[in-house]
Order: sequence, then structure tokens, then C-alpha cells
Amino acid sequence: MISDIMKDAKKKMADSVDFAREEFAAIRTGRAHPAMFNKLAAEYYGTPTPLQQLATFHVPEPRTVLITPFDPSSVKAVEKAIRDSDLGVNPSNDGKSVRIVMPVLTEERRKEYIKMARHKAEDGRIAIRNSRRHAHEAMKKLEKDSEISEDELSRAEKKLDSVTKSYVDQIDELLKGKESELLEV
Repeated sequence: MISDIMKDAKKKMADSVDFAREEFAAIRTGRAHPAMFNKLAAEYYGTPTPLQQLATFHVPEPRTVLITPFDPSSVKAVEKAIRDSDLGVNPSNDGKSVRIVMPVLTEERRKEYIKMARHKAEDGRIAIRNSRRHAHEAMKKLEKDSEISEDELSRAEKKLDSVTKSYVDQIDELLKGKESELLEV
């Protein structure tokens, strides 16, 4: 019973860390990378479609991304999705592909990205603590229903706290890495 609750909590916490990792990948640093476009969707035949399903991404230079849609008629939709996003870039198209030149990050923009990264890290920590709270409530219910003893509950709570701390530390490490990446000039 307790082991099932712990396994479920660990899985949810690991998912929270993975989600935070994906969120950090979407925050751009000085270099261009396709992960920046993971959250974007273009209107394709009336349906919002993720850009990864519509096009290939190529990074010919550190600050340039070339997006080539599989269907040339969707170039304008891809360009519009990028222009309307919060990436702060101005795409240009040549009729067959969309070229994006990333502007050099200013100090002010870097600080903005760090603030955004910290916010995403806090969201991850909150998700982990919510998983912990749900697991803790399930354990308390077992103890209340006399399925486990107080001592077993106490041991399980200590183990849950150490597991929670390890996952929160992982998010803190991801944040530290992203901050140092953003501060690199």
C-alpha cells in the first residue's frame, strides 16, 4: 500500500522534473535551437498543428534557424505563428521556407529570461509539493483506516520528504544550469 503510494508519487515528481526540463529548453539562450518552437502551433487547414508536425528545422548558424514546411502552402501560417509568439523574433519567408535570425540578447532581455526560468522552476517545485501532499493525504487515510500503524506512517513520511527533497534539488540544479547558460556572453 505505502509502496504503491510512494511509487505513484515518485512517478509524478519525475514527470514534473521532465516538464520543467522541457520548459527550460524552450527559453532561448544566445543560440538558436529547435526546442524553442516546441510550444508553438500554426493554423493548418483550420486546425492548430504543432510546428514539429508541419516542418523540418535546420540550424545553419548559431543564431539562425531555417524552418522548411513539408507543405509549401503552409509557409505563411508557420511565419504567422512565429511572429505572434512570445519569442520576440521577426521571421522572413522566401516562399519555400521561413528564416529566423535571433537577435543578440541584451542584458535586460537576459534578466527577463532568468526571471521566466525562475518562475518555471517554482511551478515545477509546486507540482512536486502537490504530489507530496497527495501522497501524504493517502498515507494519513491508511493510518486513519487502521491499515498501517503510526510508526509506519512516520517512517513513510520521512521517506516521502527525502524523495521530495531530491526532486526539488533536481529542479534547482536545472535552474542553476539555465541561469549560468543565460548569463554567458
